[in-house]
Amino acid sequence: MEVLINAIPYLFIAVPIVILIINNLLPASVTDKYGVRGGMILAVTNFAAAAVEFILLAASGKNEVRFSIFWDYTEKISSNNGAYINAAYFRVNLITLFLMACIGIVMFASNLVAEETVTKKRGSYLNAIITLTLGMNGMLIVTDLFSLYVFLEIVGISSFVLISIFKTQKGLEGAFKYLAMSSFATILILFGLSFLFMTNGSLTYESLKSLTIKPNGNGGAFLSYIALAALTAGFAIKAGAAPFHSWLPDAHQSADTSISILLSGIVIKIAGIYGLIVLTDLFSEVYAIRLSLAVIGVFTIMFGALLAMRQKHFKRICAYSSVSQMGYILLGLSAGSKLGLIGALYHIFSHAVFKSTLFANAAALHERLHTLEIDEMGGLGNAMPTTSFSSIVAFLSTAGIPPFSGFWSKLLIVLALWGSGAKVLGGAALIISIFTAAYFLRLQKKVFFGVTNEKWRTVREVGGSILAGEVVLTAFTIIGGVAFPLVLLLLSGIGLM
Repeated sequence: MEVLINAIPYLFIAVPIVILIINNLLPASVTDKYGVRGGMILAVTNFAAAAVEFILLAASGKNEVRFSIFWDYTEKISSNNGAYINAAYFRVNLITLFLMACIGIVMFASNLVAEETVTKKRGSYLNAIITLTLGMNGMLIVTDLFSLYVFLEIVGISSFVLISIFKTQKGLEGAFKYLAMSSFATILILFGLSFLFMTNGSLTYESLKSLTIKPNGNGGAFLSYIALAALTAGFAIKAGAAPFHSWLPDAHQSADTSISILLSGIVIKIAGIYGLIVLTDLFSEVYAIRLSLAVIGVFTIMFGALLAMRQKHFKRICAYSSVSQMGYILLGLSAGSKLGLIGALYHIFSHAVFKSTLFANAAALHERLHTLEIDEMGGLGNAMPTTSFSSIVAFLSTAGIPPFSGFWSKLLIVLALWGSGAKVLGGAALIISIFTAAYFLRLQKKVFFGVTNEKWRTVREVGGSILAGEVVLTAFTIIGGVAFPLVLLLLSGIGLM
Protein backbone atom coordinates (compact mmCIF):
# COMPACT_ATOMS: atom_id res chain seq x y z
CA MET A 1 0.00 0.00 0.00
CA GLU A 2 2.87 2.37 0.80
CA VAL A 3 4.25 2.03 -2.74
CA LEU A 4 0.85 2.83 -4.24
CA ILE A 5 0.35 5.84 -1.96
CA ASN A 6 3.70 7.26 -3.06
CA ALA A 7 3.17 6.48 -6.77
CA ILE A 8 -0.35 7.84 -7.42
CA PRO A 9 0.44 11.58 -6.92
CA TYR A 10 2.69 11.56 -10.01
CA LEU A 11 -0.38 10.81 -12.15
CA PHE A 12 -1.80 14.28 -11.55
CA ILE A 13 1.09 15.76 -13.54
CA ALA A 14 2.08 12.86 -15.81
CA VAL A 15 -1.34 11.98 -17.26
CA PRO A 16 -2.19 15.49 -18.56
CA ILE A 17 1.30 15.83 -20.10
CA VAL A 18 1.10 12.41 -21.79
CA ILE A 19 -2.38 13.12 -23.22
CA LEU A 20 -1.20 16.57 -24.37
CA ILE A 21 1.75 15.02 -26.24
CA ILE A 22 -0.42 12.34 -27.84
CA ASN A 23 -3.05 14.89 -28.86
CA ASN A 24 -0.45 16.99 -30.67
CA LEU A 25 1.26 14.02 -32.34
CA LEU A 26 -1.94 12.61 -33.82
CA PRO A 27 -3.29 13.91 -37.15
CA ALA A 28 -5.73 16.83 -36.91
CA SER A 29 -8.46 14.68 -38.47
CA VAL A 30 -8.24 12.27 -35.53
CA THR A 31 -8.08 14.87 -32.76
CA ASP A 32 -10.96 16.86 -34.25
CA LYS A 33 -13.07 13.70 -34.16
CA TYR A 34 -12.06 12.20 -30.82
CA GLY A 35 -10.65 15.17 -28.90
CA VAL A 36 -13.54 15.40 -26.45
CA ARG A 37 -13.12 11.74 -25.52
CA GLY A 38 -9.52 12.45 -24.59
CA GLY A 39 -10.91 14.98 -22.12
CA MET A 40 -13.20 12.29 -20.68
CA ILE A 41 -10.24 9.94 -20.18
CA LEU A 42 -8.35 12.71 -18.39
CA ALA A 43 -11.36 13.47 -16.17
CA VAL A 44 -11.93 9.83 -15.20
CA THR A 45 -8.23 9.35 -14.45
CA ASN A 46 -8.11 12.48 -12.29
CA PHE A 47 -11.17 11.42 -10.30
CA ALA A 48 -10.12 7.78 -9.90
CA ALA A 49 -6.56 8.65 -8.84
CA ALA A 50 -7.79 11.24 -6.33
CA ALA A 51 -10.47 8.92 -4.89
CA VAL A 52 -8.10 5.96 -4.50
CA GLU A 53 -5.34 8.10 -2.99
CA PHE A 54 -7.85 9.71 -0.58
CA ILE A 55 -9.01 6.32 0.66
CA LEU A 56 -5.47 4.94 1.00
CA LEU A 57 -4.16 8.07 2.71
CA ALA A 58 -7.08 8.15 5.16
CA ALA A 59 -6.61 4.44 5.95
CA SER A 60 -2.87 4.91 6.53
CA GLY A 61 -3.40 7.68 9.07
CA LYS A 62 -1.03 10.04 7.24
CA ASN A 63 -1.74 13.74 6.81
CA GLU A 64 0.00 14.15 3.45
CA VAL A 65 2.31 12.59 0.88
CA ARG A 66 5.35 14.53 -0.30
CA PHE A 67 7.02 13.91 -3.64
CA SER A 68 9.31 15.46 -6.22
CA ILE A 69 10.06 14.83 -9.89
CA PHE A 70 13.66 15.55 -10.89
CA TRP A 71 15.28 16.09 -7.49
CA ASP A 72 15.52 14.59 -4.02
CA TYR A 73 13.27 16.67 -1.76
CA THR A 74 14.75 15.06 1.39
CA GLU A 75 18.11 16.73 0.84
CA LYS A 76 19.10 19.93 2.60
CA ILE A 77 20.26 22.80 0.42
CA SER A 78 22.39 25.79 1.37
CA SER A 79 20.69 29.21 1.49
CA ASN A 80 22.29 32.62 0.87
CA ASN A 81 23.05 33.13 4.56
CA GLY A 82 24.84 29.78 4.88
CA ALA A 83 22.01 27.96 6.65
CA TYR A 84 20.61 24.69 5.33
CA ILE A 85 16.95 24.51 4.40
CA ASN A 86 14.64 21.82 3.06
CA ALA A 87 14.51 21.33 -0.71
CA ALA A 88 11.28 22.19 -2.50
CA TYR A 89 8.65 19.48 -2.80
CA PHE A 90 5.13 18.79 -4.01
CA ARG A 91 2.47 17.29 -1.80
CA VAL A 92 -1.08 15.99 -1.72
CA ASN A 93 -3.31 15.80 1.34
CA LEU A 94 -6.95 14.95 2.04
CA ILE A 95 -8.14 18.47 1.18
CA THR A 96 -6.34 18.70 -2.15
CA LEU A 97 -7.33 15.14 -3.09
CA PHE A 98 -10.97 15.98 -2.42
CA LEU A 99 -10.69 19.01 -4.69
CA MET A 100 -8.96 16.94 -7.39
CA ALA A 101 -11.87 14.50 -7.28
CA CYS A 102 -14.23 17.46 -7.78
CA ILE A 103 -12.13 18.53 -10.79
CA GLY A 104 -12.62 15.05 -12.26
CA ILE A 105 -16.40 15.10 -11.74
CA VAL A 106 -16.92 18.53 -13.30
CA MET A 107 -14.48 17.85 -16.13
CA PHE A 108 -16.30 14.62 -17.01
CA ALA A 109 -19.71 16.33 -17.01
CA SER A 110 -18.32 19.17 -19.12
CA ASN A 111 -16.95 16.77 -21.71
CA LEU A 112 -20.25 14.87 -21.86
CA VAL A 113 -21.95 18.13 -22.82
CA ALA A 114 -19.08 19.08 -25.15
CA GLU A 115 -19.60 15.83 -27.06
CA GLU A 116 -22.81 17.41 -28.39
CA THR A 117 -22.04 21.14 -28.32
CA VAL A 118 -18.39 21.31 -29.44
CA THR A 119 -18.48 20.34 -33.11
CA LYS A 120 -15.28 21.98 -34.36
CA LYS A 121 -11.73 22.68 -33.14
CA ARG A 122 -11.89 19.64 -30.87
CA GLY A 123 -8.13 19.17 -30.93
CA SER A 124 -7.55 22.76 -29.79
CA TYR A 125 -10.36 22.36 -27.26
CA LEU A 126 -8.64 19.31 -25.78
CA ASN A 127 -5.29 21.15 -25.57
CA ALA A 128 -6.95 23.92 -23.57
CA ILE A 129 -8.78 21.41 -21.35
CA ILE A 130 -5.52 19.58 -20.62
CA THR A 131 -3.59 22.74 -19.72
CA LEU A 132 -6.51 23.87 -17.56
CA THR A 133 -6.45 20.55 -15.68
CA LEU A 134 -2.67 20.70 -15.37
CA GLY A 135 -2.92 24.22 -13.98
CA MET A 136 -5.56 23.31 -11.40
CA ASN A 137 -3.73 20.15 -10.33
CA GLY A 138 -0.51 22.14 -10.10
CA MET A 139 -2.12 24.73 -7.81
CA LEU A 140 -3.18 21.93 -5.48
CA ILE A 141 0.18 20.16 -5.20
CA VAL A 142 2.62 23.08 -4.83
CA THR A 143 3.94 24.23 -1.46
CA ASP A 144 4.86 27.86 -2.05
CA LEU A 145 2.84 30.91 -3.05
CA PHE A 146 4.90 31.82 -6.10
CA SER A 147 4.42 28.38 -7.66
CA LEU A 148 0.74 28.69 -6.79
CA TYR A 149 0.70 31.94 -8.75
CA VAL A 150 2.44 30.35 -11.76
CA PHE A 151 -0.12 27.56 -12.02
CA LEU A 152 -2.90 30.09 -11.37
CA GLU A 153 -1.79 31.93 -14.50
CA ILE A 154 -1.92 28.68 -16.48
CA VAL A 155 -5.52 28.29 -15.30
CA GLY A 156 -6.30 31.88 -16.29
CA ILE A 157 -4.77 31.64 -19.77
CA SER A 158 -6.48 28.30 -20.44
CA SER A 159 -9.85 29.73 -19.34
CA PHE A 160 -9.37 32.73 -21.62
CA VAL A 161 -8.63 30.45 -24.58
CA LEU A 162 -11.67 28.28 -23.86
CA ILE A 163 -14.02 31.28 -23.67
CA SER A 164 -12.74 32.75 -26.94
CA ILE A 165 -11.89 29.55 -28.82
CA PHE A 166 -14.76 29.73 -31.33
CA LYS A 167 -14.13 33.45 -32.08
CA THR A 168 -17.76 34.53 -31.87
CA GLN A 169 -18.47 38.18 -31.09
CA LYS A 170 -19.97 37.35 -27.70
CA GLY A 171 -17.20 34.88 -26.94
CA LEU A 172 -14.46 37.41 -27.68
CA GLU A 173 -16.26 40.08 -25.66
CA GLY A 174 -16.65 37.75 -22.67
CA ALA A 175 -13.04 36.62 -22.99
CA PHE A 176 -11.81 40.23 -23.03
CA LYS A 177 -13.74 41.05 -19.85
CA TYR A 178 -12.38 37.91 -18.21
CA LEU A 179 -8.84 38.82 -19.28
CA ALA A 180 -9.17 42.38 -17.97
CA MET A 181 -10.39 41.33 -14.52
CA SER A 182 -8.00 38.38 -14.38
CA SER A 183 -5.08 40.70 -15.18
CA PHE A 184 -6.13 43.05 -12.40
CA ALA A 185 -6.24 40.10 -10.01
CA THR A 186 -2.78 39.06 -11.19
CA ILE A 187 -1.39 42.53 -10.42
CA LEU A 188 -2.84 42.41 -6.91
CA ILE A 189 -1.50 38.91 -6.26
CA LEU A 190 2.00 39.76 -7.52
CA PHE A 191 1.93 42.95 -5.47
CA GLY A 192 1.02 40.96 -2.36
CA LEU A 193 3.64 38.28 -3.03
CA SER A 194 6.39 40.86 -3.45
CA PHE A 195 5.55 42.49 -0.11
CA LEU A 196 5.39 39.12 1.65
CA PHE A 197 8.77 38.18 0.20
CA MET A 198 10.28 41.46 1.36
CA THR A 199 9.13 40.89 4.93
CA ASN A 200 9.79 37.13 5.14
CA GLY A 201 12.47 36.32 2.57
CA SER A 202 10.58 33.22 1.46
CA LEU A 203 7.16 32.29 0.05
CA THR A 204 7.08 28.63 1.07
CA TYR A 205 4.11 27.50 3.10
CA GLU A 206 6.40 26.24 5.87
CA SER A 207 8.14 29.59 6.35
CA LEU A 208 4.94 31.65 6.09
CA LYS A 209 3.14 29.45 8.61
CA SER A 210 5.74 30.41 11.20
CA LEU A 211 5.50 34.12 10.32
CA THR A 212 3.99 36.14 13.17
CA ILE A 213 2.16 39.30 12.13
CA LYS A 214 1.19 41.65 14.95
CA PRO A 215 0.08 45.30 14.71
CA ASN A 216 3.04 46.50 16.78
CA GLY A 217 3.83 49.53 14.66
CA ASN A 218 6.86 48.18 12.80
CA GLY A 219 7.14 48.44 9.02
CA GLY A 220 7.25 44.68 8.46
CA ALA A 221 3.84 44.15 9.99
CA PHE A 222 2.37 47.02 7.97
CA LEU A 223 3.74 45.61 4.71
CA SER A 224 2.42 42.16 5.63
CA TYR A 225 -1.09 43.50 6.17
CA ILE A 226 -0.94 45.34 2.82
CA ALA A 227 0.22 42.10 1.18
CA LEU A 228 -2.60 40.05 2.72
CA ALA A 229 -5.19 42.65 1.68
CA ALA A 230 -3.93 42.53 -1.93
CA LEU A 231 -3.85 38.72 -1.98
CA THR A 232 -7.35 38.46 -0.51
CA ALA A 233 -8.73 40.89 -3.11
CA GLY A 234 -6.89 39.12 -5.95
CA PHE A 235 -8.21 35.68 -5.06
CA ALA A 236 -11.70 37.13 -4.47
CA ILE A 237 -11.69 38.42 -8.07
CA LYS A 238 -10.69 34.96 -9.30
CA ALA A 239 -13.54 33.46 -7.24
CA GLY A 240 -16.09 35.86 -8.74
CA ALA A 241 -17.06 37.28 -5.34
CA ALA A 242 -18.95 40.58 -5.26
CA PRO A 243 -18.05 43.34 -5.97
CA PHE A 244 -15.36 41.64 -8.10
CA HIS A 245 -17.88 39.52 -10.02
CA SER A 246 -18.49 41.60 -13.16
CA TRP A 247 -16.59 39.26 -15.52
CA LEU A 248 -18.47 36.12 -14.49
CA PRO A 249 -21.98 36.52 -16.03
CA ASP A 250 -20.65 37.74 -19.39
CA ALA A 251 -18.06 34.96 -19.59
CA HIS A 252 -20.71 32.33 -18.77
CA GLN A 253 -23.26 33.64 -21.22
CA SER A 254 -20.83 34.01 -24.12
CA ALA A 255 -18.90 30.74 -23.71
CA ASP A 256 -20.03 27.34 -24.93
CA THR A 257 -22.16 25.71 -22.22
CA SER A 258 -19.61 22.94 -21.66
CA ILE A 259 -17.09 25.66 -20.81
CA SER A 260 -19.62 27.41 -18.54
CA ILE A 261 -19.79 24.14 -16.59
CA LEU A 262 -16.03 24.26 -16.09
CA LEU A 263 -15.89 27.94 -15.15
CA SER A 264 -18.71 27.81 -12.63
CA GLY A 265 -18.34 24.21 -11.52
CA ILE A 266 -14.66 24.17 -10.60
CA VAL A 267 -12.42 26.90 -12.03
CA ILE A 268 -13.60 29.71 -9.77
CA LYS A 269 -13.16 27.41 -6.75
CA ILE A 270 -9.62 26.29 -7.52
CA ALA A 271 -8.42 29.64 -8.91
CA GLY A 272 -10.05 31.75 -6.21
CA ILE A 273 -11.43 29.83 -3.25
CA TYR A 274 -8.42 27.51 -2.88
CA GLY A 275 -6.12 30.51 -2.75
CA LEU A 276 -8.21 31.87 0.13
CA ILE A 277 -8.11 28.46 1.84
CA VAL A 278 -4.31 28.62 1.70
CA LEU A 279 -4.27 32.16 3.11
CA THR A 280 -6.61 31.33 6.01
CA ASP A 281 -4.47 28.30 6.83
CA LEU A 282 -1.11 30.08 6.66
CA PHE A 283 -2.30 33.18 8.54
CA SER A 284 -4.91 31.70 10.84
CA GLU A 285 -3.98 34.15 13.61
CA VAL A 286 -4.77 37.19 11.43
CA TYR A 287 -8.37 37.97 12.32
CA ALA A 288 -8.59 40.66 9.61
CA ILE A 289 -8.59 37.98 6.89
CA ARG A 290 -11.55 36.15 8.40
CA LEU A 291 -13.40 39.43 8.99
CA SER A 292 -12.83 40.44 5.37
CA LEU A 293 -14.12 37.08 4.13
CA ALA A 294 -17.20 37.39 6.35
CA VAL A 295 -18.05 40.87 5.03
CA ILE A 296 -17.40 39.90 1.41
CA GLY A 297 -19.32 36.65 1.93
CA VAL A 298 -22.54 38.24 3.20
CA PHE A 299 -22.41 40.95 0.54
CA THR A 300 -21.76 38.36 -2.18
CA ILE A 301 -24.68 36.13 -1.13
CA MET A 302 -27.14 39.04 -1.11
CA PHE A 303 -25.81 40.84 -4.19
CA GLY A 304 -25.66 37.72 -6.36
CA ALA A 305 -29.16 36.61 -5.33
CA LEU A 306 -30.74 40.01 -6.00
CA LEU A 307 -29.14 40.28 -9.43
CA ALA A 308 -30.17 36.70 -10.28
CA MET A 309 -33.80 37.66 -9.65
CA ARG A 310 -33.57 40.33 -12.37
CA GLN A 311 -32.13 38.17 -15.15
CA LYS A 312 -34.08 36.73 -18.09
CA HIS A 313 -31.34 34.56 -19.61
CA PHE A 314 -31.01 31.03 -18.20
CA LYS A 315 -27.20 31.04 -18.06
CA ARG A 316 -27.01 34.53 -16.54
CA ILE A 317 -29.33 33.42 -13.75
CA CYS A 318 -27.03 30.45 -13.12
CA ALA A 319 -23.97 32.73 -13.27
CA TYR A 320 -25.29 35.18 -10.67
CA SER A 321 -26.39 32.21 -8.59
CA SER A 322 -22.75 31.04 -8.64
CA VAL A 323 -21.70 34.46 -7.39
CA SER A 324 -24.19 34.15 -4.53
CA GLN A 325 -23.11 30.62 -3.61
CA MET A 326 -19.45 31.65 -3.42
CA GLY A 327 -20.52 33.81 -0.49
CA TYR A 328 -21.49 30.75 1.54
CA ILE A 329 -18.06 29.22 0.98
CA LEU A 330 -16.41 32.47 2.10
CA LEU A 331 -18.56 32.49 5.24
CA GLY A 332 -17.47 28.93 6.01
CA LEU A 333 -13.82 29.96 5.75
CA SER A 334 -14.45 33.05 7.88
CA ALA A 335 -15.50 30.87 10.82
CA GLY A 336 -11.86 29.90 11.29
CA SER A 337 -12.71 26.40 12.50
CA LYS A 338 -12.36 22.85 11.25
CA LEU A 339 -16.14 22.59 10.94
CA GLY A 340 -16.25 25.76 8.85
CA LEU A 341 -13.53 24.44 6.54
CA ILE A 342 -15.34 21.11 6.08
CA GLY A 343 -18.59 22.97 5.38
CA ALA A 344 -16.85 25.18 2.81
CA LEU A 345 -15.22 22.20 1.13
CA TYR A 346 -18.47 20.25 0.98
CA HIS A 347 -20.23 23.28 -0.46
CA ILE A 348 -17.55 23.36 -3.15
CA PHE A 349 -18.62 19.80 -4.04
CA SER A 350 -22.34 20.55 -3.70
CA HIS A 351 -22.11 23.65 -5.85
CA ALA A 352 -19.93 21.84 -8.39
CA VAL A 353 -22.59 19.19 -9.02
CA PHE A 354 -25.81 21.20 -8.74
CA LYS A 355 -24.54 24.15 -10.76
CA SER A 356 -23.05 21.86 -13.39
CA THR A 357 -26.48 20.20 -13.55
CA LEU A 358 -28.16 23.54 -14.23
CA PHE A 359 -25.70 24.38 -17.00
CA ALA A 360 -26.27 20.90 -18.48
CA ASN A 361 -29.98 21.78 -18.39
CA ALA A 362 -29.12 24.98 -20.27
CA ALA A 363 -27.34 22.90 -22.91
CA ALA A 364 -30.38 20.62 -23.22
CA LEU A 365 -32.76 23.56 -23.59
CA HIS A 366 -30.57 25.32 -26.14
CA GLU A 367 -30.19 22.10 -28.12
CA ARG A 368 -33.97 21.82 -28.43
CA LEU A 369 -35.16 25.46 -28.41
CA HIS A 370 -32.11 27.35 -29.71
CA THR A 371 -32.79 30.05 -27.14
CA LEU A 372 -32.14 30.51 -23.41
CA GLU A 373 -34.46 33.48 -22.83
CA ILE A 374 -36.79 32.19 -20.12
CA ASP A 375 -39.65 34.51 -21.15
CA GLU A 376 -39.87 32.58 -24.42
CA MET A 377 -40.23 29.23 -22.64
CA GLY A 378 -42.97 27.71 -20.50
CA GLY A 379 -44.62 24.35 -19.86
CA LEU A 380 -41.59 22.28 -20.86
CA GLY A 381 -41.82 19.92 -17.87
CA ASN A 382 -43.89 17.30 -19.72
CA ALA A 383 -41.92 17.57 -22.95
CA MET A 384 -38.52 17.33 -21.21
CA PRO A 385 -39.16 15.35 -18.00
CA THR A 386 -35.55 14.36 -17.25
CA THR A 387 -34.27 17.89 -17.74
CA SER A 388 -37.14 19.19 -15.59
CA PHE A 389 -36.50 16.69 -12.78
CA SER A 390 -32.75 17.27 -12.72
CA SER A 391 -33.33 21.04 -12.68
CA ILE A 392 -35.71 20.72 -9.71
CA VAL A 393 -33.21 18.58 -7.78
CA ALA A 394 -30.44 21.11 -8.49
CA PHE A 395 -32.72 23.98 -7.42
CA LEU A 396 -33.65 22.24 -4.14
CA SER A 397 -29.99 21.55 -3.41
CA THR A 398 -29.06 25.16 -4.18
CA ALA A 399 -31.75 26.41 -1.81
CA GLY A 400 -30.47 24.07 0.94
CA ILE A 401 -33.52 21.80 1.09
CA PRO A 402 -32.96 18.34 2.65
CA PRO A 403 -31.97 15.65 1.87
CA PHE A 404 -29.81 16.98 -0.99
CA SER A 405 -26.10 17.74 -0.71
CA GLY A 406 -26.57 21.54 -0.59
CA PHE A 407 -28.56 21.20 2.63
CA TRP A 408 -25.69 19.54 4.50
CA SER A 409 -22.98 21.92 3.30
CA LYS A 410 -25.02 24.99 4.23
CA LEU A 411 -25.97 23.44 7.58
CA LEU A 412 -22.31 22.85 8.46
CA ILE A 413 -21.44 26.43 7.50
CA VAL A 414 -24.24 27.87 9.64
CA LEU A 415 -23.28 25.63 12.58
CA ALA A 416 -19.64 26.69 12.22
CA LEU A 417 -20.61 30.37 12.26
CA TRP A 418 -22.85 29.80 15.26
CA GLY A 419 -20.09 27.92 17.08
CA SER A 420 -17.54 30.64 16.38
CA GLY A 421 -19.79 33.27 17.93
CA ALA A 422 -20.87 34.82 14.62
CA LYS A 423 -24.57 34.12 15.23
CA VAL A 424 -25.67 37.17 13.26
CA LEU A 425 -23.81 35.91 10.20
CA GLY A 426 -25.33 32.46 10.60
CA GLY A 427 -28.80 33.97 10.82
CA ALA A 428 -28.15 36.18 7.80
CA ALA A 429 -27.02 33.18 5.75
CA LEU A 430 -30.26 31.38 6.58
CA ILE A 431 -32.51 34.36 5.84
CA ILE A 432 -30.84 35.18 2.53
CA SER A 433 -31.51 31.59 1.40
CA ILE A 434 -35.08 32.79 0.84
CA PHE A 435 -33.82 34.86 -2.10
CA THR A 436 -32.16 31.75 -3.55
CA ALA A 437 -35.50 29.95 -3.44
CA ALA A 438 -37.21 32.99 -4.98
CA TYR A 439 -35.10 33.31 -8.12
CA PHE A 440 -35.07 29.57 -8.78
CA LEU A 441 -38.83 29.26 -8.24
CA ARG A 442 -39.19 32.01 -10.84
CA LEU A 443 -36.88 30.10 -13.18
CA GLN A 444 -38.74 26.81 -12.74
CA LYS A 445 -42.12 28.45 -13.25
CA LYS A 446 -41.13 30.26 -16.44
CA VAL A 447 -39.28 27.32 -17.99
CA PHE A 448 -40.91 24.05 -16.92
CA PHE A 449 -44.34 24.94 -15.53
CA GLY A 450 -47.29 27.06 -16.60
CA VAL A 451 -48.89 27.13 -20.03
CA THR A 452 -46.86 25.54 -22.83
CA ASN A 453 -45.67 27.99 -25.45
CA GLU A 454 -47.19 27.01 -28.79
CA LYS A 455 -43.75 27.11 -30.41
CA TRP A 456 -42.62 24.16 -28.29
CA ARG A 457 -45.55 21.77 -28.77
CA THR A 458 -43.37 19.33 -30.71
CA VAL A 459 -40.28 19.61 -28.48
CA ARG A 460 -38.98 16.34 -27.05
CA GLU A 461 -36.40 15.42 -24.43
CA VAL A 462 -32.77 15.82 -25.36
CA GLY A 463 -30.79 12.63 -25.77
CA GLY A 464 -27.20 11.47 -26.01
CA SER A 465 -24.39 12.61 -23.77
CA ILE A 466 -26.17 15.76 -22.55
CA LEU A 467 -28.91 13.59 -21.05
CA ALA A 468 -26.24 11.31 -19.58
CA GLY A 469 -24.56 14.33 -17.99
CA GLU A 470 -27.82 15.45 -16.39
CA VAL A 471 -28.43 11.97 -14.97
CA VAL A 472 -24.88 11.54 -13.61
CA LEU A 473 -24.81 14.97 -11.94
CA THR A 474 -28.29 14.53 -10.45
CA ALA A 475 -27.19 11.19 -9.01
CA PHE A 476 -24.19 12.88 -7.35
CA THR A 477 -26.47 15.54 -5.84
CA ILE A 478 -28.88 12.96 -4.42
CA ILE A 479 -26.23 10.47 -3.23
CA GLY A 480 -24.11 13.29 -1.81
CA GLY A 481 -27.09 14.28 0.35
CA VAL A 482 -28.47 10.90 1.36
CA ALA A 483 -25.04 9.42 2.13
CA PHE A 484 -23.63 12.45 3.95
CA PRO A 485 -24.29 11.05 7.46
CA LEU A 486 -21.96 8.20 6.50
CA VAL A 487 -19.41 10.75 5.31
CA LEU A 488 -19.58 12.42 8.73
CA LEU A 489 -18.88 9.07 10.37
CA LEU A 490 -15.89 8.57 8.05
CA LEU A 491 -14.53 12.04 8.83
CA SER A 492 -14.97 11.39 12.53
CA GLY A 493 -13.20 8.04 12.20
CA ILE A 494 -10.10 9.56 10.60
CA GLY A 495 -10.01 12.42 13.08
CA LEU A 496 -11.23 15.27 10.89
CA MET A 497 -14.36 15.97 12.95
